[in-house]
Amino acid sequence: MLVMGGIVGSGIFINPYVVARQVHTPVLILGAWAAGGVIALAGAFIYAELAVLRPEVGGQYAYLREAYHPGVAFVYGWALLLVTQTGGMAAVAVTFARYFVELTGVPMRDGLVATLALAALTAINCLGVKPGARVQSVLMILKIVTITALVVCGFLWFGASRVHLHPALDRPVSLDLLTAIGAAMTPVLFAYGGWQTSCFVAGEVIKPERNLPRALVAGVLGVIALYLAVNWICVRDLGPDGLAATTAPASALARLALGERGAALIALGIAISTLGFLSQSILTAPRVYFAMAQDGLFFRAVAWIHPRTRVPVVAIALQGVWTTVIALSGRYDQILNYVVSTDFIFFGLTATCLFVFRRRERSGSLIPDPGSPGASPPLRRARMPGHPVTTALFVAACWLVVIATVYKYTANSIVGWTIVVAGIPVYFLWGRRAKRLS
Repeated sequence: MLVMGGIVGSGIFINPYVVARQVHTPVLILGAWAAGGVIALAGAFIYAELAVLRPEVGGQYAYLREAYHPGVAFVYGWALLLVTQTGGMAAVAVTFARYFVELTGVPMRDGLVATLALAALTAINCLGVKPGARVQSVLMILKIVTITALVVCGFLWFGASRVHLHPALDRPVSLDLLTAIGAAMTPVLFAYGGWQTSCFVAGEVIKPERNLPRALVAGVLGVIALYLAVNWICVRDLGPDGLAATTAPASALARLALGERGAALIALGIAISTLGFLSQSILTAPRVYFAMAQDGLFFRAVAWIHPRTRVPVVAIALQGVWTTVIALSGRYDQILNYVVSTDFIFFGLTATCLFVFRRRERSGSLIPDPGSPGASPPLRRARMPGHPVTTALFVAACWLVVIATVYKYTANSIVGWTIVVAGIPVYFLWGRRAKRLS
């Protein structure tokens, strides 16, 4: 549930129309989502092996620190706190607020609703891992029910309007076609992103070397099944042109099947889905800031663990406050653009850690997990199939998304990258401070 909750947000209810506007034909639309699923599954296998090699709190932060340099890990954590994690959460919180106001008619501004939702979920996760995990599991089950209901409605309520899916491309292979496919993959890969967040809490998982790889692979496979089912129904019942013509395909399907009541129910489902994503993000990402503080590269208070709940309360609260600031200051599209251009560069960079660890393994210089002094990590329990080719292809896919986003949304991307680059001098300042204190 933790893995699926980190992936499934509001994107699957909205992004299908973006893909349809780029590639136009049934086989290419479904092919883009299938290809995105394959890339996400490759990422899950890569992160599963990394989780086995380094089952520590912090996930990507720990991998980058051990593979390259503490400075690289710090810049990642800096970007996570100020751009990628909090920015993504802010965008989703704004989406929740809009649907909540629409459903309830409460005369409240979107920013206030988003703030209240973030505050409530932050408070729940400060109570401990178990309360946060319970809330996350309940919301994930409701999300699955919503998506399943959408698929069932689309399958049962439509007949004559069904579109027959032919295996042909329906378009000649050309540079324009390849460019369109590349543009379609950006929203697809964004919708599939999030599997990596479960690694943030590796140090708090029972037997992470066994349970995390299983959860990663099973969770991504479950999401692939859900996403392909939704898109198959959208293409089958709305047709490529109808799908491209609506900016709310899930609501369009529900309205056709069940009228306005159906549209209201799917809106409720989307609101629940966004809450589930926020709950998972609040539960996992603060462990990175906690790890940074433990390394002496962040405020020492961020490493404080509540003696009763055993969670990094300050780290959780810090993330909640900054997410609220972003939610109150930016628009959904602006936030999303600068998040994507930053997030996927670190996806690819973290995947390259596998090359480093495999090389150290062959040379016998792989350092044992610090949690088990003198012991060898259980290297044989999870391996990336087809490495190094498959790993290199995953890295290339991530960085192509970055290039496409920067090219299309240059101004917003510059905002994100300016914040990232600002983390470099901050690292040296914190590094000097840590040396003085030591």
